[in-house]
Amino acid sequence: MCNIKVTIAYDGTNYHGFQEQRGTRFTTVQGVLEERLFRLAKVPVQVVGAGRTDAGVHARGQVISFAATDWPVPVERTVYALNSLLPRDIVALKAEEVPASFHARFSATAKTYRYTVYNGKWHSPFHRLYSYHVPKQLDLNAMREAARYLEGRHDFSAFRALGTPVKTTVRTLYQARVASEGDLLYIMLRAEGFLYHMARMISGTLLRVGLGKLPVCEVAGILASRDSLKGGPTIPARGLCLEKVEYGGENH
Repeated sequence: MCNIKVTIAYDGTNYHGFQEQRGTRFTTVQGVLEERLFRLAKVPVQVVGAGRTDAGVHARGQVISFAATDWPVPVERTVYALNSLLPRDIVALKAEEVPASFHARFSATAKTYRYTVYNGKWHSPFHRLYSYHVPKQLDLNAMREAARYLEGRHDFSAFRALGTPVKTTVRTLYQARVASEGDLLYIMLRAEGFLYHMARMISGTLLRVGLGKLPVCEVAGILASRDSLKGGPTIPARGLCLEKVEYGGENH
């Protein structure tokens, strides 16, 4: 029995999220991966993903892991074998054997998401699937100031979707950064973990600040309120991308 870790990237446009939705006809990234791995292993393979990205969310650095008995492909050739079977909108980037204790989701120590906003006057046909179009001028300095209120360890109940039970809504947001490059605006969020819709609701709140619809000083109050009706809005999934998953310890 070996435990294999694979870093993958995908365009989430045509997928109903990462996580398999058994009993439905929805196409998911996990479902496609497990079907292709079955072709290689000739036995069912269960995949675990570091981030359970929503429908339409993309990834440049998603990490999966799976246990396999008598894995037929040398680990160093797994990327080549998998890519020969995967559709063009999913690609394996790196594969390695890891200790049996490694778990793609539970072993992760930090994740980085990037939300992309296209801030040109007219929408771009080239960025329409990977960004949220905001044609009005944004106050980047105000957005950066507001982002600093969110950094640190807090209860992020105000920035999560209702009806999603979790053991705790406390998370550590290591970094919230706003950067721009031409007409593109990037909101970078690095945290130990994210609640459901947390990245999109934080990004939506910062955009309200940038548009002058929300004073910077009110962001701390929204966070303290723990009221999800005050946070957000939850802006479109297409602008969000899982950039990186980090792991602590050797061989991870």
